[in-house]
Amino acid sequence: MATIQDVARRAGVSTATVSRVFSNPDIVSEDTRAAVTAAVESLGYAPNYAAKSLRTLRTDKIVVTVPDIANPFFSSVIRGVEEAAQAAGYAVLLGDTRHEAEREDLYAGMLARREADGLIFLGHRLPSTLVDLVAKKGGQAPVVNGCEFSPELGVSSAHIDNAKAAGEAMAYLYGLGHRRIGVVTGPLASPISRDRLEGAKATAAEHDACDLLAVAVGDFSIESGSREARALLASQDPPTAIFCFGDEMAMGALGAIRELGLSCPGDVSVVGFDDIRYSRFVTPALTTVSQPMEQIGREAVRLLLDVLSDKIQEPISVTLPHALIVRESTGPLTPR
Repeated sequence: MATIQDVARRAGVSTATVSRVFSNPDIVSEDTRAAVTAAVESLGYAPNYAAKSLRTLRTDKIVVTVPDIANPFFSSVIRGVEEAAQAAGYAVLLGDTRHEAEREDLYAGMLARREADGLIFLGHRLPSTLVDLVAKKGGQAPVVNGCEFSPELGVSSAHIDNAKAAGEAMAYLYGLGHRRIGVVTGPLASPISRDRLEGAKATAAEHDACDLLAVAVGDFSIESGSREARALLASQDPPTAIFCFGDEMAMGALGAIRELGLSCPGDVSVVGFDDIRYSRFVTPALTTVSQPMEQIGREAVRLLLDVLSDKIQEPISVTLPHALIVRESTGPLTPR
């Protein structure tokens, strides 16, 4: 079998140069890349797909990182990503980062090593290994965010108006007569949690109910929804409605309400966020804010492809529509 030394001799370069052509081709001259590529192909040192990648500087692969692959919300977004990427001739490499910065950097490194053409990250944090790239190229860096919007990231993104959506959910509860409302947020390090909380607080202020708003911080899991709902309902003046910033947390809240011997919506109304496919099948069926999850995934891919084809010069923020879906878990305030 051919070795890297054989390739170097055939191309008339050092083995270090051959390695650079594989790992960081931009820093090698076009003539040198061509000589190494020809040597690779003639000696059979690399598979055909690697040789093609050397010639075109393309891998036809996209890396997508997700904070929690077990969350049904992200699985729907990924389905949209897969659909759009495959239609454009790209394969999708999926990485579950589990909210860990080290894992985010690990997958982002694939872009830096030219093992993928672009990266879509569905979390709130720009991987540290890509900070310099984004600072240098701005909106032309092949990096796109899905779901979470923050101008400080400096990349294009696809998302909904989270503050507006949360405000509409709160306005609906106030319209039912509820005054004491508890909200269960996601981690406040996340822009979507902060935006939804901002929208909830603004609507509470519009209804002169800021003092009656109780805020608890969850982590988007069912367990945190149950835990925080129990804490809210154990307070001296418990809420008559709970708005959770994720459907899984809302399902946890429904479980806590049942375990406490209360009824929903008779004693406590519950609203979720996302409209994952399970939300209509729980008992009672969940009132929730619906996000176009698959469309977010497709739009993120479209933005990335526009970056790769030099159609985008500056970061673009695409805001997609949302809707409040009213089901059985909410009802008018019942006097106690």
